Amino acid sequence: MTSGQPEFVTITIDGREHQVLSGEMLITAAEDSGTYIPRFCWHPRMTPVGMCRVCIVEVDTGRGPALIPACMNPVSDGMVVATQSDVTKKAQEAVLEFLLANHPLDCPVCDKGGECPLQDQALSHGPGESRFVEIKRNYEKPIPISDLVLLDRERCILCDRCTRFSREISGDPLIEFFDRGNKTQVNTFPDHPFASYFSGNTVQLCPVGALTAGPYRFRARPWDLLKVVSSSLFDTAHPRIEVHASQNEIVRYTGVDNDATNHGWLSDKARFGFEYIHSEDRLGAPLVRRKGVYEATDWAEAIDVAADRLGLIRDESGGDALAVIGGAHGTNEDAYALSKFARVALGTNNVDCRLGDSLSSHFLAGTVDRATIGQLDDADTILVWGPDLKEEHPTLYLRVRRAAQELGAELVVVHPRATGLDDVAFRKLTYRPGEGFDLVQALDDGRYPDVIEALDADNVVALIGIASHADGPHVAEAVAALVRARRGRSDLLPLNSRANTYGALDMGLAPDLLPGRVGVSQEGVGRLRDHWGEVPSVPGRDTAGILEGLISGEIRGLLLVGADPVRDFPIPALAEEALEAAEWVVAIDLFITDSTRHAEVILPAETFTEKEGTVTNVEGRVQKLNNIRPGPGQTRPDWAMLDDLAHRIGAPLGLSSAEAISKEISTVAPAYVGVSWDLLEWEARDGVVVPLEGESQLAHIPVAVATDGKRENGLSLHVARTMYDDGVRLRHSPSLSRLALGPVVLVNPLDATALDAVPGDSLRLVTVSGEGRFEMVVDEGTPAGTVYVPFNQPGATALGIDSAVEAEVADA
Repeated sequence: MTSGQPEFVTITIDGREHQVLSGEMLITAAEDSGTYIPRFCWHPRMTPVGMCRVCIVEVDTGRGPALIPACMNPVSDGMVVATQSDVTKKAQEAVLEFLLANHPLDCPVCDKGGECPLQDQALSHGPGESRFVEIKRNYEKPIPISDLVLLDRERCILCDRCTRFSREISGDPLIEFFDRGNKTQVNTFPDHPFASYFSGNTVQLCPVGALTAGPYRFRARPWDLLKVVSSSLFDTAHPRIEVHASQNEIVRYTGVDNDATNHGWLSDKARFGFEYIHSEDRLGAPLVRRKGVYEATDWAEAIDVAADRLGLIRDESGGDALAVIGGAHGTNEDAYALSKFARVALGTNNVDCRLGDSLSSHFLAGTVDRATIGQLDDADTILVWGPDLKEEHPTLYLRVRRAAQELGAELVVVHPRATGLDDVAFRKLTYRPGEGFDLVQALDDGRYPDVIEALDADNVVALIGIASHADGPHVAEAVAALVRARRGRSDLLPLNSRANTYGALDMGLAPDLLPGRVGVSQEGVGRLRDHWGEVPSVPGRDTAGILEGLISGEIRGLLLVGADPVRDFPIPALAEEALEAAEWVVAIDLFITDSTRHAEVILPAETFTEKEGTVTNVEGRVQKLNNIRPGPGQTRPDWAMLDDLAHRIGAPLGLSSAEAISKEISTVAPAYVGVSWDLLEWEARDGVVVPLEGESQLAHIPVAVATDGKRENGLSLHVARTMYDDGVRLRHSPSLSRLALGPVVLVNPLDATALDAVPGDSLRLVTVSGEGRFEMVVDEGTPAGTVYVPFNQPGATALGIDSAVEAEVADA
């Protein structure tokens, strides 16, 4: 990176002088100066290629005027540009006339109609009529090039946007130009569909409607859409999105170019994961179990039944006999209300928004030297030791990929198998699941000098999380301690799944945290007492401890809030046993799930498009969510239900609205002082990073703790999440649910040979926590000695977190 003040030059555009950045592309400099030059192929986030030629303008650099493409030529001092001259207009009209020569006139039935750059620029810069009278080119239409994207080839103007995105941004070059001359077309390779996790971006990028999205096709017209800006809750980076609704129904999400987070890009999960909102299975009324059967009831009865029993357990056995699991899928305001409800109404610190597969709460919420996403752009070295970013953190994946591919960062990737970043990594280290600490020790001992040299750079950003369920949280802490011990500046970005985990932790949804990144201690409780009154001062149980307490009977009552531990806890059998043993379970959720079906009362919740609030992402950035439609039936926001429950128990919370809760958060939570809705809506629309500083806040310093050593023999089991699984929201989103892998096990070819198995065979896998049958897939990206089972797949048996596994071909 260069330092110093930016250099400016003087150029003249249409007779007016402008000061612009030296080296900036003319098309950008002109737009920043108030002059729009038409374009199709140019995009500010991709390499200019000058494919469409519609941006040609008359430019004089001292050697006489000439027509040049504005997207390919940087400005220089003294440059004279004429965007309105007769020569420029005639050239642009000719280009548009050629582009329309074979373009079908099907605007009334094209999804792009009404928001089409070709329509707009044919009107503003085109000739008005065409001299071409020949029959236009025709192709079979549409071609489904993936499960989500369709291609109408005759509309394509060969702008290279989709192919460039796939090649430069996502690293999935699965769509390319075919044939030559007049027959050139965009398509996919035979038997290789456009199976990219980011394919939907090409639909938004396409300027002519050649690429359309299956879930949106023929659903609405742009001028009929109601739009609000929000954030995706399928991604811990919280990429900004625009939510589009027609006739009170969500029809699509589009990416918003937020420089702080997603640059406008979305994963397909974040882009198309809206169908669950309108699922027929959504809960629309409170349910109470009577004689083993759920019956719909009114709110008054549901609140009475749920609260009376919770209050009775508290009065008989104290707050330690009650617990709360969940809260990571809602807003900060909902999480704050839940934290306050647990401490004030239930009198318990047995509360956890994590589900046993995450780093420690103090590491996630309060680690020192916390990095921001933007720091990736300036990093000399980036270390990724954690989950496969492409599968679990797609926004971070794209930012890291850009830093390594375009900005010159040295990328070090450490993971038990192949990841989506391996092709741009400076160094890739692989280890067997469960042996991560041994690799940390080897690095500390200097066995990988090239990696250590990279980690000694002046500016290092480390993205650290749990790479495999077998690793547990201690390996990540050891990695963080190793990185911080190097000589350069090191900033950490601790990773965790579940979109608003960081906001929930900041609101105190952990057994050892209070709102504002304050630890449960006498000092923290004393400070909170002025706002909440008496609250428990001893740390409670985490999710695993809560489940064990339910089984032993020490915990009698449980409140589930948007959590499904039976499917999401690493050892589902333990969660199932715990919920079956629970004396009383109350659930707040969108659906009846494998976990909520154990509840005596289920209260229907609103999702994020149906309520206002804030969320906090992986870097601590607070952003605003905006509602666009009412929830179905009698659904309500979480905070309102919790306020009613607390009032019925006899410990009113005094919550009146989400905005009022936000104001209370800024008063109670030290880290959130000064963060208001007005600030986020009017002054800081990209959000505000909440700093890790101030009175009473945590300052967690990672410390290496040794774990079990190497396993000498046998196969190792790698269990990790994938983009598409059997999560509740995806299960009720038809366009995405069919993309889940199902019950499969990925095996190295050498291990497949040793097992005498061929692709498609059923393998029986056995661990100490369970056993199941899985369809074998031969995968060279899985190292020999390791078998990989994607977590929480439809029809799959959970195998737990132990790394030891036995495998054999199952009997037919």
